[in-house]
Amino acid sequence: MSNLSEVGDRDGWRCWLCDEPVDPDASVNSDLGPSVDAVVPARASKGKGKGAAVTERLAHRACNTRKGAVRPVVPWSPDLFVVDPAPIAETVERLRRKPGREVVARCPSRDDADQAAAWLVDRLSRFAPDLDVTTQVEPGGGQYLLAVRV
Repeated sequence: MSNLSEVGDRDGWRCWLCDEPVDPDASVNSDLGPSVDAVVPARASKGKGKGAAVTERLAHRACNTRKGAVRPVVPWSPDLFVVDPAPIAETVERLRRKPGREVVARCPSRDDADQAAAWLVDRLSRFAPDLDVTTQVEPGGGQYLLAVRV
């Protein structure tokens, strides 16, 4: 198991769940204090991958506590104009199991879709750093579809 400083330095002192900065000097008992979240791969948690590596990620204590032992909810930025956004954590899990292309949102304009695509690539680079993702914006039906490809 890694120590908190090693995990924090590797993750750039950003919470992997909410993507906000984590203060390395805050008390570990504070809601915004740092904690290490041990992420167990889905297969290992079902007993199918007993030798699977556990990933340690930096999180705020409150985010880690709120998540508990359930799948994390990773919110889309409220600054984006996206319609029917797909749940980010579940999308990442599906693309890890079976790489390919998945439509994750609809946007009313090309500019909105381009902004959402840039944000999503940046967010996934921290949420799932092991996943090499690209995005595609495609027109269709008077709107723009945002897809992720692995």
